[in-house]
Amino acid sequence: MKSGERAPLLARPSSPSTLQITQESRIPVLPTHRQTYAATEQSPALVHISSRTSLLQKQPVHVHIGKSTYGQTLFNSIAILLGIGMLSEPLAYAYSGWICGTLIIISYGFISCYTAKILAHIIMSDHRLRSYSDIGRKAFGLRATLPISLLFCLELFTVSVVLVTLYADSLYTIIPKYSPDTYKIWGLALLLPTVFLPLSLLSYASIMGILSIIFLIGVMLIDGLSKTDAPGSLWTPAETSWGPDGYGKLGVAFGLFMAGFSGHAVIPSLARDMVDPSQFNSMINWAFVIATSVYAIIGSAGYLMFGNNVSEEISIDLLNTPGYSAVLNQAALWMLVISPLSKFALATQPLNTTLEILMGLDSQVTAPEEFSGKTSPRGSYIHLKKILHVLQRAGLTVASVAVSIYVPEFSAVMAFLGAFSAFVLCIIGPIGAKISLAGRCQWFDAIILFGASVMALWGTVAAVWSS
Repeated sequence: MKSGERAPLLARPSSPSTLQITQESRIPVLPTHRQTYAATEQSPALVHISSRTSLLQKQPVHVHIGKSTYGQTLFNSIAILLGIGMLSEPLAYAYSGWICGTLIIISYGFISCYTAKILAHIIMSDHRLRSYSDIGRKAFGLRATLPISLLFCLELFTVSVVLVTLYADSLYTIIPKYSPDTYKIWGLALLLPTVFLPLSLLSYASIMGILSIIFLIGVMLIDGLSKTDAPGSLWTPAETSWGPDGYGKLGVAFGLFMAGFSGHAVIPSLARDMVDPSQFNSMINWAFVIATSVYAIIGSAGYLMFGNNVSEEISIDLLNTPGYSAVLNQAALWMLVISPLSKFALATQPLNTTLEILMGLDSQVTAPEEFSGKTSPRGSYIHLKKILHVLQRAGLTVASVAVSIYVPEFSAVMAFLGAFSAFVLCIIGPIGAKISLAGRCQWFDAIILFGASVMALWGTVAAVWSS
């Protein structure tokens, strides 16, 4: 074990390119990003999922040296992608049908991986960038800072609230002695310490979350294979459809499928924290292949088991259908308790970073336009910033629990945000930033941008209409 590695999940890769800092990199005057992007940009056919000819290979030398290894970042990425959206994948199949559902989930996984690489390339090309909001500010100017930050914060805060709700509701189903609100308040004791941990240590919590998801998938498959009669049997499939269940339901399916790939808000933090950022493309390829495969398995298996009458969450059907193993299903519920707790700190990490930058609590380099060679602040000022840093993170955690208590029915809001903010932050935003910084629009990006805009509008209207 190397002494410099804090959490050696895997052997820390040796990457001299990430450790060498040229004399020019110390100068805060960088070439224009449009020139940098144009120099490193490749044709879409090569960039899509290729790790050998990645956008990161020709990126400028950067000053920041991350702490997370390839394996740690991979675990964090998978844990973020495999979110609570997986519970609604069977319903998304029921709304879209076999043909549309399969095409949608594969294309969403492919395009989301492509846009994740765009975000990583942009943030690693300028060491002054720290968050998704910084990328938006550099691409679209200062006027875009506020709307991007608000949308970004709203989505991540909503995710944090839903994680608290899922944890408490699952625990209440297992132990109904206390109310869900009581479990949410008790959950503060578990959530508060995790929001102060570095990403390199959170990878271990990510492993727990991934294992819980794998176990939940295993329980669902065992239930389906152990039961020979419908409903809930893979041997006797329920009634399904090849096509969508109406245009409105198809629009809702857009949001449900896209919600599963809405981890782009965390991508800049993960890319920035890698020991060897040149391995990001290879890492994110595996993360999206695994996530897409898991979503396809859960969605197709759950749709076969319960057909067009599947519930909003597959866990509800597993618990209410007679003939299953009570022990296994109880264990699966415990997994739904553990997984949200393990994901909370990762989901709020970029939100905390954005709030700290907006509040001036960020201790590292600020936004590109504000970078200057300033002298180090006095010790008392640093101490005050540390106190405010702790209060900000603790306050955000308390706010997530409080909103979860006062707004327990969050399905309508989640349907809206899944169709709107997920498309904007994960597809439209990265593609738009690439076009703005490169100064031109390639045909592949234009097709993606147009299709995502149509689906976002369609899905948002359908979500509001259905609620």
